[in-house]
Amino acid sequence: MAKQKPTLIIVESPTKAKTISKFVGPGFIVKSSMGHIRDLPKRQLGIDVDKNFEPKYVVPLKAKTTVSTLKKDAAKAGRVVLATDEDREGEAIAWHLAQALGLANKPVKKRKTKIKSDAEADVAPEESRVERITFDEITKKAILKALESPRAINQQLVDAQQARRVLDRLVGYKLSPLLWRKISKGLSAGRVQSVALRFVVDRERERAAFKPEEYWTIGALLATTEAGVAQYESQEKESKELPEGVFEAKLVKVGEKKLEKFDIPNDAESKKIAGTLEGASWTVATVHEKQMKRNPMPPFTTSTLQQTAGRKFGFSSAQTMRLAQILYEGVDLGEAGSTGLITYMRTDSVNLSEESLEGARAFIEGAYGTPYVEGAPRRYTTKSRLAQEAHEAIRPTDPARAPDSLAAHLEPRALKLYDLIWRRFIASQMPPAKFLETVVAVSANDCLFEARGLVKQFDGWQRVYPSKSKETLLPKLAANETLHLAKLNQEQHFTEPPPRYTEASLIKTLEENGIGRPSTYAPTLSIVQTRGYVAKDERKAFMPTEIGYAVNDLLAEHFPLTIDAQFTAKMEEDLDRVAAGDVAWQSVIGEFYGPFAKTLAEKQETITKMIETTEEICEKCGKPMIIRMSRFGKFLACSGFP
Repeated sequence: MAKQKPTLIIVESPTKAKTISKFVGPGFIVKSSMGHIRDLPKRQLGIDVDKNFEPKYVVPLKAKTTVSTLKKDAAKAGRVVLATDEDREGEAIAWHLAQALGLANKPVKKRKTKIKSDAEADVAPEESRVERITFDEITKKAILKALESPRAINQQLVDAQQARRVLDRLVGYKLSPLLWRKISKGLSAGRVQSVALRFVVDRERERAAFKPEEYWTIGALLATTEAGVAQYESQEKESKELPEGVFEAKLVKVGEKKLEKFDIPNDAESKKIAGTLEGASWTVATVHEKQMKRNPMPPFTTSTLQQTAGRKFGFSSAQTMRLAQILYEGVDLGEAGSTGLITYMRTDSVNLSEESLEGARAFIEGAYGTPYVEGAPRRYTTKSRLAQEAHEAIRPTDPARAPDSLAAHLEPRALKLYDLIWRRFIASQMPPAKFLETVVAVSANDCLFEARGLVKQFDGWQRVYPSKSKETLLPKLAANETLHLAKLNQEQHFTEPPPRYTEASLIKTLEENGIGRPSTYAPTLSIVQTRGYVAKDERKAFMPTEIGYAVNDLLAEHFPLTIDAQFTAKMEEDLDRVAAGDVAWQSVIGEFYGPFAKTLAEKQETITKMIETTEEICEKCGKPMIIRMSRFGKFLACSGFP
């Protein structure tokens, strides 16, 4: 009997290959493509705009050896399974692999693949030599299940990725030379990065134009007894803690008028109100108590993970994604071998599998007891209409794998990130935290003050995922009870300018505006920094550089659509329509490129005339000197220098 040919599985990274190899046994060979193996050429446009935007793909020099090796492996294989990531980028890598290796992309029927431990694989007769599989997590169960249900490469997803790549190449290669001519060599313009830069520039100008507005607040420190007043006065300068029986109430109403933020605009008005309170009798008007619940947050998506890791640990978005990639692809756990610890980390969905919900409930009951098990599994829905609901949220592959058990196998930053993901997921399946809120109204002459107390009665999900819920204790009070004034505080305030964007808040803004996708946030933020368009202040917030202002203003004046948030968001929707098969990718590009090319032609001469000339002459060639710009500022350059 002829020897069974092995099945070749191709993934992107060596780590992923190592992890999957452990699951599939000797009937399979698992190899890595080392990422993309084809792309548009580096030093030319690589797109024939006259032939329906036909892209010219090449195999980069660094990938030639890999392609050659994979071709030999594919020739020896009975089946070739492309197991690249489940998003559009992964689908495109699978398609490029099929093209580069000369593999057919034919529909395949569902097959059953039985993997026997330390034995050959029994494979049904092949209907096609190339198959595509996807999975949310790199675990044995997920891989074997995926191998039972292969499919053809989804050309619609490939086209959506091609459209994005072609679109970005057209914008970058057509616009960038104009930036070089007017501003500085080496600059680039991109759809998403230009919008991100605009947000940063607009915010900085908003801050510069900001004028602080004054307002005042009045608060009263009240005691239930005169002895409490005396105790407060004796320790006022020594301790910030209020003595027992002393609490603070804020002025909320004068006469029939409920106070708004700016209703006490200055010192004179504050003193006028304070004057009416001299010698006043302070009395509890009402006491209201109510139960409050705070529900857990949903598990992480790409953007919420990047935002939270940035706020909690100071991780950049790029750093967060690098660590998440390690956790996803597999970590060596000693005797257990290489194991994927989290599900796929590029997702905009908060869906959770039934298996993960059952695993979470079992773990919670065992670790924390029945009171911490929610009545029914919590299922979350994504608010964004563009989210890919077929994907899962970012979660641990095994809910029972607590962070403490991984301390010896993960470097500190990766452990921090896993701990964060694990806690957020487990907490998402726990009961609400319960609080008792007390609202006390205190009358004094014609004024009404209000004090609020908050006491946690049951920690619920906060047992696992602590949240900032500051408890405020109030003394036991009753309506008509007489109180004693310990101190009247009049405080001056000024409105603050809007804060600069941090990585977290900029990602949130991009997502809220429908700009970019989970895979683009980190690269976008990296580009605007490496190009020198933005810098970070002492608080790690973004501020535009001089060159960033110049690039933004040039695009705003001559190519406003490239930095328009709504237009860019519509382009994302159009790419989603391509992925859904509703429109051909070439028509989306054509609709954009026609007006863009016309504007580009019109602006070529205009921008050339905008170059700042000087009366200085180049001492080497005699041509006039012009003003150029670098990330370090303006400088003189020869107009004849290429």
